[in-house]
Parts: sequence; C-alpha cells; structure tokens
Amino acid sequence: MKKVLSLVLVLALAASMFAACGTAKVESDLEYIKANGKMVIGYTVYEPMNYTDDEGNFTGFDTELAEAVCAKLGVTPEFVEIDWDAKEVELNSKNIDCIWNGFTITEERKENISFTKPYIENKQVVVIKKADAEKYTDAASLSAAKLVAEISSAGETAIAADENLSKGTYTAVAKQTDALMEVKAGTADAAVLDVTLANAMVGKGGYEDLQLVEGLDLSVEFYGVGFRKDGDTAAEVDKIFDELIADGTMEALGTKYEVNICK
Repeated sequence: MKKVLSLVLVLALAASMFAACGTAKVESDLEYIKANGKMVIGYTVYEPMNYTDDEGNFTGFDTELAEAVCAKLGVTPEFVEIDWDAKEVELNSKNIDCIWNGFTITEERKENISFTKPYIENKQVVVIKKADAEKYTDAASLSAAKLVAEISSAGETAIAADENLSKGTYTAVAKQTDALMEVKAGTADAAVLDVTLANAMVGKGGYEDLQLVEGLDLSVEFYGVGFRKDGDTAAEVDKIFDELIADGTMEALGTKYEVNICK
C-alpha cells in the first residue's frame, strides 16, 4: 500500500511540474534581446546606410541610428553582414535580431516580418554610363538593354513591374554595389537601385563615369526596420524613433547622410 501511495505522489508531483512548465511565462522578443545584452543587426554594405568609410570606420545612417536606439534600450549593437537573399531565414533562426539596412516595407514582407514605422522615403532609379546618356533616356529605350539589380530587392521588383524594363535581359547580383560594378565594367547596360545609394556613390570616386537616367523614377517606397513576426521590439523601437525625431537626432543624421527622413 505504501508503494502504491508513493507512486501516486510521484506521479502527482510530475504532473504538477509539467503543468507549471506548460504555463510558464513565454519570454518576449524584446526581453530576449535585453537578456542577451545586445541587438544583432543584419546588414549588407550599402552606402550611405551601412558602410566603411575612407578612414576605416564602420558608419552610415542606419549604423548611427541603430547605435542611438540601442543606447536607449540599454543594449550593445552587434552588426553582422548577411546574404540579403537569406535575410528572413537569418532573422527567424535568431542568427540576427533585425534587418536594419535600407529595408523596403512591402505588403508581402509584412506577412512574415514585423516592421517599425517608415523612417526613410526612397525610390528606385536607373544608373547608366555617361557615355550612354543619349542612348538611354527613358524606360522604353531600355526595353532591350541588359539590366542588373540586387537579388530580392526593390530594384528587382521594379524591373519586373515595368512593362518596358521587364522586356530586357535581367541578371541578379548579390549587392547593389555589385550592380554598379556591372555597369561600370560594361557587362550590364543599366542598374536599378535605391536613390539613397545612387546619390551617395554615382558620379563620384570610382563611379564618376556613371549617371542616373534623369527623370526616370520607377517607384516610391519607404524603409523600416524588420523584426521577428508578432514580436514586441518593433513597437518599442517606434517609441524611440519618436524621441529621436523630437530631439532632432533623426533630422541631423538625415542631413549628414543626405537621406529623406519621414516625420
């Protein structure tokens, strides 16, 4: 009888422990980040958002903005360069905590990602060689051209959506800077990419022989920071964005890096 009672007590204890585990408080995404003491930020090299300057300093609009946000959250920013095509996999596997790199908000992406409010207005533009300025003047003139854009980017989407550009020969590359290099090397006729990057690089330094097709704006879009779906971090970062707009930090960074801030 004692053995039976002992067995019953053991089973009852096990059941109560199982129930307690089953009702344990689930850690929120923000709590997870704070517990780690850092926010792991996924990026690709993209001037003026995240890049290394001539003096070897890792900098950029998104870099400095992320540092300001992390300071208010009480965590350390850790920047990790990722394969842009695998960004959602990296996020959901918790290799990174967010995608913060001139990340365009789309309805499709919102199905799998929680975005902050828009903080930068952007558009897609077309970059060609200056020598081809008379040849390529509008979308129709590019209908038979060799086009290039970053894989899984807004530039790629813009090419597919345009009735003229979609007729051209399209090649995807890993980065927007790779797209510029293809045009510079003559292996592509035109690159479709973010105006924020184009303004920072085209016509300057090693890209001084390139220019935009004037007046050809393919789409207007907005950047947001992408966090894990249904997490609570995006809402907290939104509050901090409001603070950084109110104290002038966001506007000062926009002026410094020549990007169009959403207010």
